[in-house]
Amino acid sequence: MKKLLSALCLVLLAPWAAAQTCPDKNVLYWQAFPPGGESDISARHQQVVLKKRCPNIDTIIQYKPGAGGGLMWSQMNTLPGDGLNVVGINLPHMVFQPIEGQVQYKTEDVTPVFWFHYTPDALVVPEQSPIRTFADFVKAAKADSGKLSLGGSGLNSANHAAHERLNAAFGVKTIYIPFKGTGDMTIAVLGSQVDGAISYTAFAINNTGKVRALAVSGARRSPGFPDLPTVAEAGVPGYEAGTWSGVIAPAGVPRPVVEKLNAAINRAIDSPTFRERFAIIGDEPAGGTPEDFALLIKNDSAKWAEVIKRSGAKID
Repeated sequence: MKKLLSALCLVLLAPWAAAQTCPDKNVLYWQAFPPGGESDISARHQQVVLKKRCPNIDTIIQYKPGAGGGLMWSQMNTLPGDGLNVVGINLPHMVFQPIEGQVQYKTEDVTPVFWFHYTPDALVVPEQSPIRTFADFVKAAKADSGKLSLGGSGLNSANHAAHERLNAAFGVKTIYIPFKGTGDMTIAVLGSQVDGAISYTAFAINNTGKVRALAVSGARRSPGFPDLPTVAEAGVPGYEAGTWSGVIAPAGVPRPVVEKLNAAINRAIDSPTFRERFAIIGDEPAGGTPEDFALLIKNDSAKWAEVIKRSGAKID
């Protein structure tokens, strides 16, 4: 973990000349979701490491939650292109929102730097729920159409997309309840304010004993839940749903700075500690160049636009 955090610290230090060991100004790390979620936890780790390395400056985590991340991302290119501002993003959130048309940005507006990992979704219910298995869930959803409610992080998000695909794939109707982020959703799930949630494998693992995972949406079973079936195993071959997490820079950041940021994060994911930790929580480490990230965004845009058209899912 120390190697991972040290490498992530370099991400924030990279925009400055090699002779400088620390920036001369505070670093602003922009988050599109509220405190307490997975994006925030990752940023907090980086904040602690940078403070130890550079005690005279602070990493100031800024929150602009709203519209499933769309509020922050609509403003990403108004930030100074000085290398002192970085923004966390998620796919397919940044694909769905422009398709739906209620945000003030386009997917192609981003300046890709790097994507960290892919996180499969997981279907969970509160531990006290009478629903014990995925088969129980499908049975209950079919028996009383439109009754079961499932929370998720944001509208036009990975969780929202997984919910719509699940309904379409199994011929059921459940109600999606969007929250500003995973932190807000957690309170509702643990308090049984919703019947369950479409969240991420990390959420299910972090809340073991409080929630019951019914299925995961990855291509393979999660190392954190080796006995838990995938949705594909439940009868829909090829079903996958989840989110890519990455970092972008505001428009105008010089290309050499983007390349330094990218190189620093590549060093991080090459760490065995990084890969082992992510395997435990079901995340799949990614990597590559800024061009690789741009291609992922392009392909994701085409894939999800086709999924929406083919399935008739309404992501709005």
